[in-house]
Formats: sequence, structure tokens, C-alpha cells
Amino acid sequence: MTLSAQPYKGTRDYYPEDKRTQNYIFSTWRTVVERFGYEEYGAPILEPIDIYAAKSGQELVNDQTYVFTDRGGRNVAIRPEMTPTISRMVAARRQELAYPARLYSIANFMRYERPQRGREREFWQLNVDVFGVDEVTADIEIITISDTILKEFGAKAGDYIIRVNNRRFISFMMSQYLGLDEVQAQQMTKLFDRRNKITEQDFKEQAGLIYGFDENAQLPDERFEKIEQLVKATTLDELPEELKESAALEELRTVFEGLKKAGVTAAVFDASLMRGLDYYTGTVFEVFDTHPDNNRSLFGGGRYDGLVGLFGAEPISAVGVAPGNTMIENFLSVRGLIPAQKSLTKVYVVVIDDALDKANDVATKLRAAGVNTEVDITNRKIDKKIKTATKKNIDYVLFVGVNDTDTFSLKNLSTEQEQKLSVDDIAQLFA
Repeated sequence: MTLSAQPYKGTRDYYPEDKRTQNYIFSTWRTVVERFGYEEYGAPILEPIDIYAAKSGQELVNDQTYVFTDRGGRNVAIRPEMTPTISRMVAARRQELAYPARLYSIANFMRYERPQRGREREFWQLNVDVFGVDEVTADIEIITISDTILKEFGAKAGDYIIRVNNRRFISFMMSQYLGLDEVQAQQMTKLFDRRNKITEQDFKEQAGLIYGFDENAQLPDERFEKIEQLVKATTLDELPEELKESAALEELRTVFEGLKKAGVTAAVFDASLMRGLDYYTGTVFEVFDTHPDNNRSLFGGGRYDGLVGLFGAEPISAVGVAPGNTMIENFLSVRGLIPAQKSLTKVYVVVIDDALDKANDVATKLRAAGVNTEVDITNRKIDKKIKTATKKNIDYVLFVGVNDTDTFSLKNLSTEQEQKLSVDDIAQLFA
């Protein structure tokens, strides 16, 4: 039997060149969030299925989560997201943690969904959450971090927009303005959430069905016009007067004012932004790429004040965001923002004739000085060894022969420059 060399569908192999790009993304994430005072944590890849069924939404649990029964008869899931897990962890240390608790992780997840550009079954994600701040200052901070991450990668004004809404405002909008009951409001929220994935006619027909009209009947113009007023508003001032009585709208106004003071110029209001997960309770937002070759949502987040309380602890407020590795990579790729990634190995030692012991001694000294050094221990010809260094994307080749004593030839393969240096000189070169 011949086994397939391909990875499991929807997953990805990371060869060294791919891993270097991924590590660049991870390193940038860490730099930004730690600059804001966030501390890293880790968590198990398996969780009881119950923690996702409670609040994440039935689509995620029923259709996208990898679920199995372990040898102890427990129903467990490979984590499809981190929010329920970090909420569980905060609940477990509810009294010991110092608040605001600023926490982050970089971890992998799995969801059983149709693989497509930017969306894989296994994905890596940054999870940034702040607990214990009831005021919208936390919402502003999390959105500011999202903005700062993209700027840190070299993104410019106009490369992305941050669409912002509020789940309490959405509830007010659905009940008070559109006149929907609880079930209809939930259905309309989900319809709004997929509005950009269907045609306007389909949207109108499905909205009519939610209102209770026959599928062959048209949604009355006055009702559709009310919906149109919502989805076309790009500022809070463009909303109908009836909606300006909402306290949540004032909360949104405060968020936008705070973002402006923080230097975030990419934020816009979007009444159609819903965020599909059921646990959001306040501000929600999504970051969208504006590039024509990658014009889509990159990542999002929002406020979820109810999750910690589900684990038997006193409820605590929380706001979070979770950018994914592949979406960020695509964002950077279409703009040429991924820097050339060289090998972490600085020196490739080419052994001439029988000088292996001497080469290993030189390599040991360089490594002790902090220089990543690889020794070619094969018996191949010198030109083959140099080609290997080139193929591995290592810039420097060090030649060690039996007659070399205090100095050795170091060649820069990029510039073709070669010089005789001592081990100390070489170590200093890479210090």
C-alpha cells in the first residue's frame, strides 16, 4: 500500500520557509500585544463539548466541531475557538487574578468546514482578551490593538477598514425599529450576518419570510426601505431618528470618539455587522481587507460579558479579538509586505578533506558565542556543499581545511565577498 504524501484535507504542511513566515507573523503579534501589557497563557487542545454548546452557537457545535468520545466515555471536542476556554480558565481563578486581566495566546484550532482561500480546517490564531473592565475603554483598547497589529506589519491608511456595531443596539434595532419578535429578531440577525454572501433579491425574499410573508409575496417596500436605511448607514448620524433613543447608540458614539483619540482612523459604523457567535453582548467589530484580490473579512471580535458566569463563578466583563495566521498572511502577501525570510542558520561550515574534527571544534566555539552554525558532515564535493547552503538560504559559508589554524575563509554567498577571519572575528560579525 502506498500512502498519500498530502496532508489531511483542509490542513497545511509548514516547511521551513513557510514556518519562517508564520513565525514572523507570530513574533509581530507578540510584540504588539505585549507592548499593551498582555501576558501569554496556554490551554489544552481538548475540551468537553458542553462548553461550546452553551454559547458558541449550534452551527459551530453541530456542523464544524470535531467531536469524539474518549476512552473514558466523555464527549470531547478539538477546540474550534479559544473564548470558552479562556473564560473557563478565568472562572477557575476568579478571585486570584488581578484585574484588568490582560491575556493572550497563539494556538491552533480545528473546524470541519469547506476549505477555501484563507479558511482552513486547521488554523492558527492569536487570541487577545481583557477581563474585568465594564466600561467601553476595554472595547476601545482591543480595537486599537487590532489596528496597531496591521500598522506594525506595514499596512497603510486605506488598506483596511474596521466595521463596528453593538449587539445591544442590534437588539433595539430589531425589536423597536423593525418590530420583530425574539425569534424573528434572531433569524434577521443571522440574515444580516450573511448579507454580503447572497444577492440583494435573495436577501429581500428571506427577509420577507422572516416577517411571515409567503415566499411568492414581496416584502412591502416600506419595511424593506427601513432595512435599507440601516444597511446603508456608514455613520451614526445617518441612522433614522427612531434609533437615536437607544442607550447602546451612545455607547457606540463613545467608542468612536475613543478610537479617534487613539489615532484609529479606519473605524466605520456598520449596522449590518452582526458577528455570528451567540455570546457577544456589546461592541462587535470586524476588520476588512480593501484589496481587490483579497476583499474580505480578516478577523473580528467584541464584548462577551456572560461567559465566565456559565462556569459557576461570579460574572465578569470581557472583550476579545482573534486574528488568524492565514488571513494575515494573505493580507500581507497581496501587498508585498512579507519580508524575505532568511535561514536562522548564520554559518554553513564546508569541511575540506579530513578536517571534520577541526570543523566541529570551530562550530562548537561559534555556537558557544551565539552563532547558529551547521556543519556539512557529508563526503560530497565542495561545490555540492556550497549549493546546499544556497538552497537552504544560508548567506555565509565557512571553509575549514586541515591546514587552517587561526583564521578561516568566510564567504558571503550574496555578495561573493570572501575574507580570512578568526573564530572571534566571525562571532563578532554576527553579534
